[in-house]
Amino acid sequence: MTTVTAPPVLVVVQLSGGNDFMNTVIPISNGIYHDSRPILGVSEEDALPLNNELAWNPVAAPLKSLYDQGNVAIVQGIGYENHNRSHFRGMDIWHTCEPEKIVTEGWLGKTIRELDPSGENVVTGVSFGKGLPRAMVSPGVPVTSVSDLDSFGVMSAIDEKKQKEEALNVFKRMYTPVMGSGVVADYLSNTGTNALASSEILGTVPGKYTSTVEYADDSISKSLRDVARVHTAGIGTRVFYTQHGGYDTHATQLAVHPKLLQELTRAIVDFFEDLRNHNASEEVVMLVFSEFGRRIKDNGSGTDHGSGGGAFLIGDRVEGGLYGQYPSLEFSDLANGEDMGFNIDFRGVYSTLLDQWLGLDASPIVNGTYEQISPFKKDY
Repeated sequence: MTTVTAPPVLVVVQLSGGNDFMNTVIPISNGIYHDSRPILGVSEEDALPLNNELAWNPVAAPLKSLYDQGNVAIVQGIGYENHNRSHFRGMDIWHTCEPEKIVTEGWLGKTIRELDPSGENVVTGVSFGKGLPRAMVSPGVPVTSVSDLDSFGVMSAIDEKKQKEEALNVFKRMYTPVMGSGVVADYLSNTGTNALASSEILGTVPGKYTSTVEYADDSISKSLRDVARVHTAGIGTRVFYTQHGGYDTHATQLAVHPKLLQELTRAIVDFFEDLRNHNASEEVVMLVFSEFGRRIKDNGSGTDHGSGGGAFLIGDRVEGGLYGQYPSLEFSDLANGEDMGFNIDFRGVYSTLLDQWLGLDASPIVNGTYEQISPFKKDY
């Protein structure tokens, strides 16, 4: 039995645009799949067998290697009732756990608040990429958004206290006339203070990091390398978020989707190898998700927005395997007459991570109680 004493860490990877789960984990023995995808279908000869019914896309070989090691849980048919095919609304639902109404508070923002109720650590939650995802937004919760870790720390060059105070005053003067005063001004002041504090902390990270892993020169590889750099620096970050875009493959999917899967799966394998080399992998679990899957039939050059899709949970402490049932491809079972349905509510997967991994009460975070899965090894 292995004892893991480090606090559990969650890394969330968003596949923006709607990943084609059917061409990621392929129902390779199903004739409906091959009939529905005369252009985009992957042949049995090319696919990498997973079992008698399913196969990996050949470009996802790196992720298959982790699966074969027992470190990848495939969540089949993840979604929710009355699925929304809009990118913006669909992703908003995943971010806030609210399919029926518009809210601003994200599930990970609530999570960060529970992990650090006093907001003592401004880098408890860190997002890599452009902009702050709705999932990480919650009133009063400090979250750091970084587009480039190597340049983020330049703010720490403002070393003198007087210069820092002047910078904050400029920040307040810029925004208070537009936004008002009182609570808003206080919020802006806190935001500026947190930005300076997080820049000081994160500015020291690149200099502490060495690695033998050679990450590729693409966006997801760079982001996961930054996650590894921050995690191994030991500054107390508990929730990481990053995004890999380009999955809205209405056209030219034969060229685009394999390239994306290759980038993604290679980056994930490099990331976990890096963490293992630093003896920092056992406390990390990764969630990979997308706002929806694609439709059963190809459109001649790509696939259109669908509903039910798939997600992955990855890590040393994950009990690898298949969770849920692969959605039926029979016409009578399709959602909207064109889409795979869903078998597992995404909020149940969130609840699993919150309850079983992070040790939090999931219900107030996901706005209800949902059936969970059991994806974690018992021998730790």
